[in-house]
Amino acid sequence: MQNDPPPIEVDPSPNFIRDLRELSKSYRHIKSDLQPLIDQLLQGETPGDRIKGVKSLAEPPGTGIVYKVRLKNSDVQKGKSGGYRALYYLKSQDKILLVAIYSKSDRTDIDATTIIDIITQYENQFLN
Repeated sequence: MQNDPPPIEVDPSPNFIRDLRELSKSYRHIKSDLQPLIDQLLQGETPGDRIKGVKSLAEPPGTGIVYKVRLKNSDVQKGKSGGYRALYYLKSQDKILLVAIYSKSDRTDIDATTIIDIITQYENQFLN
């Protein structure tokens, strides 16, 4: 009998849902631009760059890490540099939280404090 790894769960935070809703008003292909990232996450991949300064010390090694991924915006002809930035939190090996998504042309970055606040709000609201 083969032990398959548990399925990976990818959940959006309320903040991510709100960001996606707002961006979809201007960029009608955002959901299809986002889908390859979700597919990668569901396959166990961790694309993107690790964001320093937001790891929780309470998390097991290899988890509790936030990544930022550059995504192409197919509604704007600027490639990934003028595309979206998606942030996700690797809570455990089988649980990922989509933290935020924004257009690079609208916003330059999200600070570590804001990221931690979004994660904390999600965990307090949905896990308690």
